[in-house]
Amino acid sequence: MFPIGVNTWVWTSPLTDEDLAHLVPRIAGWGFDVVELPVERPGDWDPHRAADLLARHGLAASVVLVMPPGRELVAASPDTVGETQDYLRHCVDVAVTVGSPVIGGPAYSSVGRTWRMSADERRAVYAELRRNLEPVVDHAAGRGVRVAVEPLNRYETSLVNTVEQALDALPPGCDLCLDVYHLNIEEKDPARAVRAAAGRVAHVQVCGTDRGTPGADRFDWPAFVKALRDTGYDGSLVIESFTAHNRTIATAASIWRPLAPTQDELATEGLAFLRTL
Repeated sequence: MFPIGVNTWVWTSPLTDEDLAHLVPRIAGWGFDVVELPVERPGDWDPHRAADLLARHGLAASVVLVMPPGRELVAASPDTVGETQDYLRHCVDVAVTVGSPVIGGPAYSSVGRTWRMSADERRAVYAELRRNLEPVVDHAAGRGVRVAVEPLNRYETSLVNTVEQALDALPPGCDLCLDVYHLNIEEKDPARAVRAAAGRVAHVQVCGTDRGTPGADRFDWPAFVKALRDTGYDGSLVIESFTAHNRTIATAASIWRPLAPTQDELATEGLAFLRTL
């Protein structure tokens, strides 16, 4: 059985120490194994305090990076690239503190940034991405953390939309974060895409095809989970959805209406379904 987790974005953004103190006991009480912690801005929450809180409640952690406007590893000034690398290294250090084996997310350009590229231009941008990711991957490897880069759908990026593109774009030693929401949009066969990434899947995020409750949708969950098992993936399945009540994140994720009767139900019913797999 895969460990099952939930991202705090289901309830709040940006995450704070007070949010964690409120959420962690409830998440543990519902029977989750993992809490996913977004690092939107360094300093929003205290990693040492979070580590102690999770340990008291018997929960593991995963860490996700966040790429708002201004965080760029390609087609940007050297200062911007350097600041983004520093931020990603900070995420690695946070992961070490809270015990997360991975940092996951779209570590290439800001979410929502799109532009047209010829085949030659794409090859050049991918080469730039490999160069600029390598120092981060090296830092992470030295600290025992995997960097898992997430392909996003075409409406959120024009750079890396599919597993095939990610395998082409990423440097050696850099792994993948797979998100069911994006796979369902961009992959003709999500299970086949999982198998294509065998050995490089470091993190998996799940939700319904409408960004809501896993299982309350038309996704072929048994085929997806079988593909993960066949590739030897032994990480967690983390529910990632969002609240419609936070203006910034709701706009970024295009959450214009509630996706479940309550956010608690989205989490608990998703957990119950995932356990059946």
